[in-house]
This record gives sequence, C-alpha cells and structure tokens, in this order.
Amino acid sequence: RANPDFARLWLANVISLTGDWFNTIVLLSLVERYSPGNGGLAISGLLLARALPPMLLSPLAGTLIDRFDRKQLLIWSSLLRAVVVLGFLLTLERPDLLWLIYVLTVAQFTLASIFEPCQTALINNVCRPEDLVAANTLYTITWSAILAFGAALGGIVATLFGASFALVFDALTFVLGAWLIWRIRSYQFTPPVPDSSSTAPDTSIGEGVRYVRARPAIASLLFVKFGSSLGNVDTLMAIYATQVFILGVGGQLSLGIMYSAFGVGAVLGPLLLNRFSDGSALALRRLITISFVLTTVCWLVMGAASVLWVFCVGLIIRAMGGSSNWTYSTILLQQSTHDRYMGRVFSLDMMMYYIASVGSTLVHGSLVDALNTAQLPWVSFLTLGVAGVALVVWIVVNQRAEAKTVLSVE
Repeated sequence: RANPDFARLWLANVISLTGDWFNTIVLLSLVERYSPGNGGLAISGLLLARALPPMLLSPLAGTLIDRFDRKQLLIWSSLLRAVVVLGFLLTLERPDLLWLIYVLTVAQFTLASIFEPCQTALINNVCRPEDLVAANTLYTITWSAILAFGAALGGIVATLFGASFALVFDALTFVLGAWLIWRIRSYQFTPPVPDSSSTAPDTSIGEGVRYVRARPAIASLLFVKFGSSLGNVDTLMAIYATQVFILGVGGQLSLGIMYSAFGVGAVLGPLLLNRFSDGSALALRRLITISFVLTTVCWLVMGAASVLWVFCVGLIIRAMGGSSNWTYSTILLQQSTHDRYMGRVFSLDMMMYYIASVGSTLVHGSLVDALNTAQLPWVSFLTLGVAGVALVVWIVVNQRAEAKTVLSVE
C-alpha cells in the first residue's frame, strides 16, 4: 500500500500468472491426448518449447533490458503474448495441428524470455533497497499461492467450461496486466551512459559476463537456480497425472491437484525459512544450503509414492526448497548487482535455470518412454543422485565465494 507502483507491477503478475495456469493445464492435456503411445516424449517436447527460447535468447534479452525502457518492454511483451495465446484456439480438437501448439508455445515463451528478467529488474527500480526481501518474498509466495489454487482452478474450469474459455481468459489477463504496468509512474527510463574510456555504453552480453566473472559472490549465485532445476518435476507430474493417478478428463484434475500441492510447498518454503533469517547475505546463503537439502530429499519421497497424496508430499518438499532458493538467490543478486548490469545478470541467471530445465526435461522424457509404469520410481531415484551432486557443488562453490569476497553493491 505504501508503494502503489510496486502494487501495480505485483497485481499485473498475479493476473497473468492466474491465466497462465489455465493455459498450461489445457495444453499439457491436449498434447498428451494428441500423442497416443508417445505421451512422455510429447509432453517433454512441449516443456522444451517453453524452455528453449528463454535459454537461447536470454543473453539478447539482457542487453535489451539494460538498453531500452523496461516498462515498454513489459507492456509490449504482454500484449503480443495475448495475441499468441488466442492462436491456440485453432488447435482445439485438431490433432493434425499438434505442430502448431509447439510453434505458438515457442512464440509465447520467446516473448516471456524478455518479460521475466525485465520484471525482476524493474522490482529493483520501484522498491527501496530495504524492501527487497519483503518484495521478493511476496512475489514468490504469490506465485506459489496462484500455483496452488490457479492450477486446481484451471483444471476445474477447463473441465466444466472447456478449453476455449480457459485460453480466452488467459489472453485477457495479458491485456489487463499490460494496462497495469502502463500505469506505473515512479520508473523513469534513463538511457545508459558510456564509461569514461568509451564514447558509447557497452551493453553487450560479453561485458555482462566479464562483470560476473570479476565478482565470485555473484557468479556463485548463478548456480542456485541451475542446481535446483537439475531435477525438473514437470514431466513426471504430467505423466503421473495422466497415466498413474488419473482424476478427471485425461487426468486434468489430478494434474491440477499436483500443481496445487507444489504451490502449497512453494508458499511454505520462504515463509518458514524466513524465520531463521536476519536478512544478511550470510544468513540467506545458509538458507540456500538448507533448500538444496530439501530439493534432494524430495526425490526419495516421490520415488516411494504408491498413492497420490504421498506423491504430493514429495512435491511439497521439492517446492519448499526450490521456491526458497529462487527467492534468496534473487534477493542476493538484486542487492549485489549494479543497476546498469541488472538485466544481463538476471538474463544469465534465467539462462542457467533453463539449461538445467531443458536437460532434465529431455532426460526425464526419454526415461519415461523407455520404462513402463511400474518402473517410473527409478526416474526419481536416479534424479536423487543428481540432486545430491548439486548440493555438494553448491557447498563447495559457496565456501569459495565467501572466502574470496564479501557481497556488496559494486
């Protein structure tokens, strides 16, 4: 309430995220239904179509965010996504247009590759430094709450009112979000200024990489989202919902329940761990270590699950660790990165996240199609080993970073 511009940015995010879950539930169900016998690979393909554009285009997005008006970038990426989402209406009850779902998804997430890091950078522009912890925690909790209720609501609405309603609703949320961002007043775009040694500002991704390499504390934080995402749960959730714990048409309801469980865990993570934080960089880094432990243990629970509620407990644990890591690494990056480099640093951060997600999605999709339903737990047990390696790597990287430098705004 004390910061109306942050409230507008936050509300735009709330509205768009709610619509996104309507979109996600519908498309996952369509792709699985249009691909009999190859559901795991088809779902992995959709997840890759969502992940590859941000992974490949994040460096370009970072230079745009540091060079142009961040508010205008957010507005136009939202409006164009509304147009793209309406295109999904053409694919309903058209299995022969499965390819179009993938094409439109690539277009949607090409635009999202600009929106996500740009939004994170803009938070830093509309909030005071002392409010960053609260602002980012609110963002994570909001995302998680919408995941908890939006996913279930998306499954119910898609079942009761149909896929067309869900997709049109999603398009309208992008338009409303763009209008709210347009009303932000405190942010004023300032063109980048050149260094004293040059005649033009260097907004290249190469300069951003050099900035990160010279600061071990920042570089270590780029591992957090990457390491947490080496065990991506999206493919397994979709397969378990549509082939093992089937509720609703094509598993839409069970998929909504799973996403809701994930959302509950994502809310609980930062809320519980914040009780053990004084807001210092050292405390936040220690909480990241605890979060990595959670993202490792969860795979043991999911692998042992024989009923839906046990699988959901594993998802809750996974989400607690993942959302906490996302929140604390974002806060530390905002506190320690100069605004001139903010877009490129967060774009690199997102690129690392998507590299891990893409790799995990490819491996999970291949394993799911190679194994029968009774062998699915082995996918979780194998991922347990990978997550354990990520935990060890973070401990080593974090210790080295703390030994070399102290986090401070450069």
